[in-house]
Amino acid sequence: MGIVFDHAPRPRRNFSKLLTKAEAGNPDAQFQVGLAYESGIETARDLDEAARWYRAAADHGNLAAQNNLGSMYLTGSGVEPSDSEAVKWFTRAAVEGFPAAQNNLGLMYARGKGVPQNDTTAVAWYRKAVAQHNAPAQSNLGFMYLQGRGVPASSKEAAKLFRKAAKTGDAAAQYNLGLLYYVGSGVKQDSGVAAKLFHAAAAAGSAGARSATESAFKSATDLSLFSPIN
Repeated sequence: MGIVFDHAPRPRRNFSKLLTKAEAGNPDAQFQVGLAYESGIETARDLDEAARWYRAAADHGNLAAQNNLGSMYLTGSGVEPSDSEAVKWFTRAAVEGFPAAQNNLGLMYARGKGVPQNDTTAVAWYRKAVAQHNAPAQSNLGFMYLQGRGVPASSKEAAKLFRKAAKTGDAAAQYNLGLLYYVGSGVKQDSGVAAKLFHAAAAAGSAGARSATESAFKSATDLSLFSPIN
């Protein structure tokens, strides 16, 4: 589902000192330790430990940890998978205004995972994250406009949102905006711009963009070719 985690670990000179702070109950240090264990940066990768430290920080009210713990429950990383637990932790952070969690909660409603499927509610959460300039939420809301889910269908509105997210390097937005330029939907048709966007998305890791580039921009008239929400 492309669930959004919080930022990468900050470089640390001494992981043992960070761990000592975490063990003393510092929520930020607990979150950073969780990130380190999840990423395998500065210590051996250990998803069980990552989840344990995220929970410690989350219980202390750390919003980023709540978001990441929700993501781990959704993917079953270090914990037993549970959509309902994922929703619980995303909601705790989202209602406090954490944009990544707002986007993720929107995803849960859009997909009907852990909550009844509801496009209108999904759009409402995406908008809250978009108001904080969250790129994945911009891309996801653009996709909703593209398909007319929870909002009136509008390629122009989709293009505006994809463009904002694409400027930050969001691969899904770059790819989808490229498709809009290729077919001339919501924007003036321009194969050159489409090519640049496909290449940028491919470089950022979009499998769809790589496929489109390799096949010399196969027909993009079918909405099913558009990248699913982040």
